[in-house]
Amino acid sequence: SVPHGAGYELLIQKFLSLYGDQIDMHRKFVVQLFAEEWSQYIDLPKGFVVSERCKVRLVPLQTQITTLGNLTPSSTVFFCCDMQERFRPAIKYFGDIISVGQRLLQGARLLGIPVIVTEQYPKGLGSTVQEIDLTGAKLVLPKTKFSMVLPEVEAALAEIPGVRSVVLFGVETHVCIQQTALELIGRGLEVHIVADATSSRSMMDRMFALERLARTGIIVTTSEAILLQLVADKEHPKFKEIQNLIKASAPESGLLSKV
Repeated sequence: SVPHGAGYELLIQKFLSLYGDQIDMHRKFVVQLFAEEWSQYIDLPKGFVVSERCKVRLVPLQTQITTLGNLTPSSTVFFCCDMQERFRPAIKYFGDIISVGQRLLQGARLLGIPVIVTEQYPKGLGSTVQEIDLTGAKLVLPKTKFSMVLPEVEAALAEIPGVRSVVLFGVETHVCIQQTALELIGRGLEVHIVADATSSRSMMDRMFALERLARTGIIVTTSEAILLQLVADKEHPKFKEIQNLIKASAPESGLLSKV
């Protein structure tokens, strides 16, 4: 019970006094009133005060949890998507993303991170470009589906104990990268898209895909940030080799100015 004239704040206080030990105080809430004329609960009208006996309830709101994006080599997999010869003349900054992609794969080998590679219809579109060394890749698969999340890929992920994060790069940002990322987060994995290692034929498509993906909680990042996050400490035994990879990188491309 609350006194006549009680408003929203007093109702909240009453709910918390009764059920505070059962409620996550970090959640947001809304108070709803049972409307007899509609036989359903509605959000409490602005300026509502208790003037007669009524039925109210406290409803916790779903709030988005911020993705922290921590990376460790033991819980990370790299996905290299469709970096194929036929795309070379069509994809903007293709030479740059090949260079960055190769650097990422070298880093993965140094740190013992599994790599999964797909090729979109290689019979018609050719294999992965020669500049990218796939030595040691866990899986290299042809596909016709745009997403990389094939049954063989899901089986490979299931074989990797404790996998939590996927570092994703390749082409095209608004098609295969986007569809792969959305399927992966739908399966509870954290996805990091490497902005300087992914592109499309159109910068408009690329830009809006990255923006859309970032709004879903996918982390849009850079190759240098990924590699240094994975070593995490100057005293890491592979730090010098990773640092040399970064120092040997090509001049900064125009891609990052078009994220």
